[in-house]
Amino acid sequence: MAYSNFLLTVLLALITSQAMASDPSPLQDFCVADKDSPVRVNGFPCKDINGVKVDDFFLAANLDKPMDTTKSKVGSNVTLINVMKLAGLNTLGISMARIDYAPQGQNPPHTHPRATEILTVLEGSLYVGFVTSNPDNKFFSKMLNKGDVFVFPKGLIHFQSNPSYDKPTVAIAALSSQNPGAITIANAVFGSKPSITDDVLAKAFQVDKKAVDWLQAQFWENNHN
Repeated sequence: MAYSNFLLTVLLALITSQAMASDPSPLQDFCVADKDSPVRVNGFPCKDINGVKVDDFFLAANLDKPMDTTKSKVGSNVTLINVMKLAGLNTLGISMARIDYAPQGQNPPHTHPRATEILTVLEGSLYVGFVTSNPDNKFFSKMLNKGDVFVFPKGLIHFQSNPSYDKPTVAIAALSSQNPGAITIANAVFGSKPSITDDVLAKAFQVDKKAVDWLQAQFWENNHN
């Protein structure tokens, strides 16, 4: 009997962990983020409903306008609309982004630790792909054209690259979290503060320490705004 109770406890723990793997489902119509509250929760506490206004659900984001890609070393500009910019997104489990790519620009390999992403090309074309987890590390890639849609599964490393030498590309992405997060692989590995020791990285990447030192000395920028 004790053994069966133990198995039941383990099963319930596994089910609960899976249920908590995504943004929590709302238990009310909305929960506008109160960013001034001293309360600390996983997300934001709710603003008093009597203080909620229509503008809590609105943002003049100018997503119809091209964004500047000239200052980016990777040639892209990600304009993310998440709960930090739009308080009404709190607890709703969704966000979005406009991504501008210069000719030959890319949104370099990165992951979203809290979200699946679905992307559609509005103008131009994109070469996109993602890599599965260990041990297979299988690479899926596709050339997208205007109107095409592609899904990047939650947590997997993925990228987008504009193959054109003379035309920019624009895409819109939707993400299944109010705050999906982004971990750009090169930035995280070679631009961490403080730096990961070159002994660790040299062995991990099977390169000389001088190569690691050179990479760590680069300016690893953030293409998100």
